[in-house]
Amino acid sequence: MRPADLELFAVPGRPALHGELLLTALTRPDLRTDSYVGALRRIDLDGVAGTGTAWTHGERDASPAISPDGRWVAFTRAQGRERPQLYVMPTDGGEPRRLTALPLGVNPPVWAPDSRRIAFTARVPEPGRYGTPADGDAEETGPEPDAEPPRLITRFDYRIDDVGFLRDRPARLFVLDALDAPEAQDGAEQRVPTPLTDDRASVSDPAWTPDGTHVLVVAPRDWDRSETLHSDIYAVPATGGAPALLARTSGRAAKPTVTADGTVLFYADEYEGFSAAARNTGLWAAALTGGASASPRRLTDPETVDCVGEAGPPAPHGDGVLVVVRNRGAAELRSVPRSGQPVALDAMPVLAGRRAAVRTFVVDGERVAVVRCGQRDAGEVVLLEGGEERTLTDFSEPIRQAGIHPATELTATAPDGYPVHGWLVEPEGEGPHPVLLLIHGGPFAQYEWSLFDEAQMYASAGYAVLLGNPRGSAGYGQRHGRAVVGALGTVDAHDLLALLDEALRRPDLDGERVGVQGGSYGGFMTGWLAAWHGDRFRAAWSERAVNAWDSFVGSSDIGWWFAENYVGSDPELLRKTSPLTYADRITIPFAVVHSERDWRCPLEQAQRMFVALRRNGTDTELLLFPGEGHELTRSGKPRHRKRRFEAVLEWWRKHLPPAVT
Repeated sequence: MRPADLELFAVPGRPALHGELLLTALTRPDLRTDSYVGALRRIDLDGVAGTGTAWTHGERDASPAISPDGRWVAFTRAQGRERPQLYVMPTDGGEPRRLTALPLGVNPPVWAPDSRRIAFTARVPEPGRYGTPADGDAEETGPEPDAEPPRLITRFDYRIDDVGFLRDRPARLFVLDALDAPEAQDGAEQRVPTPLTDDRASVSDPAWTPDGTHVLVVAPRDWDRSETLHSDIYAVPATGGAPALLARTSGRAAKPTVTADGTVLFYADEYEGFSAAARNTGLWAAALTGGASASPRRLTDPETVDCVGEAGPPAPHGDGVLVVVRNRGAAELRSVPRSGQPVALDAMPVLAGRRAAVRTFVVDGERVAVVRCGQRDAGEVVLLEGGEERTLTDFSEPIRQAGIHPATELTATAPDGYPVHGWLVEPEGEGPHPVLLLIHGGPFAQYEWSLFDEAQMYASAGYAVLLGNPRGSAGYGQRHGRAVVGALGTVDAHDLLALLDEALRRPDLDGERVGVQGGSYGGFMTGWLAAWHGDRFRAAWSERAVNAWDSFVGSSDIGWWFAENYVGSDPELLRKTSPLTYADRITIPFAVVHSERDWRCPLEQAQRMFVALRRNGTDTELLLFPGEGHELTRSGKPRHRKRRFEAVLEWWRKHLPPAVT
């Protein structure tokens, strides 16, 4: 597999299923246009697995939603440089009709029970910002970004990576009658329909009540009156009116849904104040008519169950509620029994995702459509029905044709006896192969039982790639995740080195030729290992890293709370836990890689490390990607992602050539 094969990774989005109609948006990177392209495809429920039939023909169509009566499909479409807008079309054929022309685009649509109205959220900019005209300005467009008025910042939470500034463009709730709304135009009179929520709080995750009178949304605690990491669920009248607090959570709420009997199901974690690090997300329930004074109930065990909210809202199915949970590198679709007490992971039956990763799912009656990623695909649509499982698509056949290197499960034991779990992806040939130890970000994240483009690229170039989930990772229990709180660079480093030692017992791996590479927290750990265990490695590749906690506190979008969670607030402790402090110990070749618009680990983190290493005489390079943020490796511009792969391989060919010479 080569860097240009990035284009082969076609990924299906959340399906829409109603009766015999199954739709998904298939998206892939396109190097020619330097964008992500895709359209909706209809998946055959009865035929041989394939790529389905084209349903729409836009440049970037996504987020299909079928009306409850099965007559209409709503979706988002982005053309050219335009932001996604809302479209609707009949399921029996016809041209899609555009419903919105909002300057910053719209989020995915949600149908009302009456199959007429659609709820969605969209960011609404202050007049005179983000290309919109100022109040009283007759011009069609506003000033260029550099000519906008200054921003007055009064709070910590004023921006976020991959989005930008927040306070001047809150996300607001809208409801449109999809059948009566006129075709939206680009004129100013069509741009902004009347939002149902004000500009004091950004809202998300709209969900209709069964009677169609209200839309539930998630919003920051106390309607965002002051900085908070807590969010609650509010009910907004669908015809307009003040939002009412429905459920006050113990952490951050996400993805509410309302069952036919009036139970509100949602995801949330649990903590006090700003101590949000490494908390398992659980399934919760509240009564729709209970009022704000009623306490929600946690339905899953806090220690063993960590739900993946990005997979979609919890969904009633049979005698349980379906959720996706992390479990030892898997993301499994499981059923939560409707019992009175929080249930542990082993009491939740698995429907899909054993040794795989369920990305998203949707329920229609007894049937469940799942997007599942395994070790030989980037995501396929699977139908669960009557206790049987059928794979309906074969989107990843081009990837398999390019060649896939299998992953072997590894377990090791840390010096203190703790078990460590990971995988080894090996190249072709007998070896001995050079080894790359890859370290994930987070740290509360996990490598998975799924196809990982980075591991495949490096294995194809002749490297054995080691992937591990040390303490601090998600998916192994909350205590596992919180083991590094106040202890970064201790047991997590021990776990990684133990896994490396275990891998190097294999005769086909070369223990004298090992490199270390990681991004974000993985970049932090790369610098930490290079400083304290540099004799184990030939070279290092550190990207979008936390190198200095002291400046991270004031420059990162989350620095005002995240650093104190994991390290503390004492300046001396922040200094002692920073790889930058020990830059003089780093003598191996060290690549510093960063994106110029990274607000999670700001550019100064890379600049300070590069300068320190250069002053020390270390062989170092600084590689900067313009126009990119923290998510470059996952959602950056396709050409930048390709160039990054090429740069990684150039670095390792220079410092860790795959062939013994």
